[in-house]
Amino acid sequence: MRRNKYGAKKTSANGRIFDSKLEARRAVELQQQQAAGHLQDLEYQIPFPLVVEGYTVGTYVADFRYTCRPSGEIVVEDAKGMRTPVYNLKKKLVRALYGFDIQEWPVNRRVR
Repeated sequence: MRRNKYGAKKTSANGRIFDSKLEARRAVELQQQQAAGHLQDLEYQIPFPLVVEGYTVGTYVADFRYTCRPSGEIVVEDAKGMRTPVYNLKKKLVRALYGFDIQEWPVNRRVR
């Protein structure tokens, strides 16, 4: 198997395969929060086409999307070990095209 450029290792958790240990750990946390009733409608790997003036420049694939309870706020989240230049550009495009900010996890971790 080819090694990931940033050292991420595919990891299995609760019957799903995730792109990294970090993403798998966050998925388990979110699944526990959903079971406790703190969130609902947890989804994985949601694509957002990045279309500018009719031209598809790429696709951003979010790690997670869920609805907070009881507020009803929809959260799009990415488990981030490292911010790459491509991710930074896609994050700006998502903000411009879809009108929301991608939440990054872990929030208190220093990320490059």
